[in-house]
Amino acid sequence: MFVEVVKAFANANYEVNGWDIVVECYADDEIEMVTRNATSDIEAVSMMQEWVKPQADFREELQAEF
Repeated sequence: MFVEVVKAFANANYEVNGWDIVVECYADDEIEMVTRNATSDIEAVSMMQEWVKPQADFREELQAEF
């Protein structure tokens, strides 16, 4: 339902807060799974950000080690 909204937001914010992970790694059905309980565009984007933030944080930790 909100897959296209999340994908558009992710593309527009590719280099910010891990949205590149969504663009590069998530299929439509995975985005749908994460956002299935959203009731608005903003909520869907927020839900996806909550999902991907730990992954982006972990990536930053790994990059800091090298």
